[in-house]
Amino acid sequence: MNILISGSHGFIGSAVFEHFQEQGHQLLRLIRPTQIAHSDEIFWEPVSQFINQNKLKNIDAVIHLAGENIFGRWNEKKKQAIYDSRVIGTDFLCKTLAGLAPKPKVLLCASAIGYYGNRGDEEMTESDSPGNSFLGQVCQDVETATQAAAKAGIRVVNLRFGMVLGKEGGALAKMLPAFKMGMGGPLGDGQQWVSWISMADTVGVIEFAMTHKKLSGAVNVTAPRPVRNKEFSQTIGKTLHRPEPVPVPKSMLHLMFGDFAEEALLSSTRALPEKLTHTGYTFQHPTLQTALDSILHKE
Repeated sequence: MNILISGSHGFIGSAVFEHFQEQGHQLLRLIRPTQIAHSDEIFWEPVSQFINQNKLKNIDAVIHLAGENIFGRWNEKKKQAIYDSRVIGTDFLCKTLAGLAPKPKVLLCASAIGYYGNRGDEEMTESDSPGNSFLGQVCQDVETATQAAAKAGIRVVNLRFGMVLGKEGGALAKMLPAFKMGMGGPLGDGQQWVSWISMADTVGVIEFAMTHKKLSGAVNVTAPRPVRNKEFSQTIGKTLHRPEPVPVPKSMLHLMFGDFAEEALLSSTRALPEKLTHTGYTFQHPTLQTALDSILHKE
């Protein structure tokens, strides 16, 4: 297949790119303008509505993962960058894809379980309503932007990612140094639900969604067994043979991260992969312990 991928240098994108390259597919990277463009790279600049459309020929599938990293202390500038990079970028890309001839058969677009917001102990499936939060609005607007592609006959899958676990990046990589020093621990009271998925399953789900023609719309990219934050921390400590973790106070998290603490670190989202389960996806790591054993103990 000829696959166009944005965000290919990011945490998820790098793993996805490497996997499909090993499978023998032809990959084109969608990148921001630089001084040099290699043969497998296509320039685009969503804000100025520019893309090198001459190279967008005979694309079979598109994996759209580009966007500002949400991790870090939020201020208005950071939040605007998060919104614009995802919503404006998705809108421009989807309108561009809709105008191609021939059109790609499928678009896989990054969204997130932040769509649901802070929902306490409720179990969230793809049919549940969005939450009232900044991330919820970003995800809603991203998914709305993909309708331009869907209306043009492209099969669209909105990938609502949970916390993707891997040593190479993401939340786990940021946590590990503290846990290895015996200083990691649950965030706040630790009762919030963490909907996680291993990187191996993240790549597996993307491949499954690309080839499973009946799968469309929102898909929760999460393992089938979410855990509370306290159990999440305890399992990391146990896997690393470290002592019982020490809780991190909410006040410290708010001081360090601002609104990001409330919307991401302390937010409770118990998302279940209902569509993946019903369409027959088999998880490599259905439990947190099996995922951490694979991630932290592999050579």
